[in-house]
Amino acid sequence: MRIWIVIAFGALPLLGFAQDSNLGNWFIYFGNKKIGANWNWHHEVQYRNYNAIGDLEQLLLRTGLGRNLTPGNNNLLLGYGFILSQNYLPNSSDKTEVAEHRLYQQFITLQSIGRVKLQHRYRFEQRFIEDDFKLRFRYFLSLNVPLTQKDMLDRTLYASAYNEIFLNTRETVFDRNRLYAGLGYKLHSNLRFEVGYMNQFLNGRNRDQINLIVFASF
Repeated sequence: MRIWIVIAFGALPLLGFAQDSNLGNWFIYFGNKKIGANWNWHHEVQYRNYNAIGDLEQLLLRTGLGRNLTPGNNNLLLGYGFILSQNYLPNSSDKTEVAEHRLYQQFITLQSIGRVKLQHRYRFEQRFIEDDFKLRFRYFLSLNVPLTQKDMLDRTLYASAYNEIFLNTRETVFDRNRLYAGLGYKLHSNLRFEVGYMNQFLNGRNRDQINLIVFASF
């Protein structure tokens, strides 16, 4: 419960944006539960708005079971996601709901280059969208750089950035690209908070989002 209170308070400055703003907002929680020495349970909730707040675009629930192939650096995970999207109809203020069930497999590898912490994530998705079935590849590259200490220790302010590209296996190959930059605070080894700006490039258009993120492990 304490995590969600922090998220809500962090969103208060955004209430000043007009409802018709083009700036969207994502509330994100990532959780990780260690199971023994080599296994982990991943779970996440993402609540995405078209505007600064109050206009639901998408609710995403994702979970998965992972195994460390080497201590701390390489993780293989099998997962499932449920995604409820509310899409605007063309030239209308009306919405339609679309439900998606998603299976995915991913591999994460971690690297350190001096003070820079790198993460590579390779993900393959099988998407069941209403009566349609799609496949998609994703590649995610992120970095964290501690600002107030030499390493990502407790009570450290850090800079964060990532880029993620999405590729379909049919129709239009390029799906989207997400570019993000933010600031984070690592309270202790099991909890950190982050706020940042993301620009999402789609075919012929782009969208801006403010992201408020909590990372928790236990």
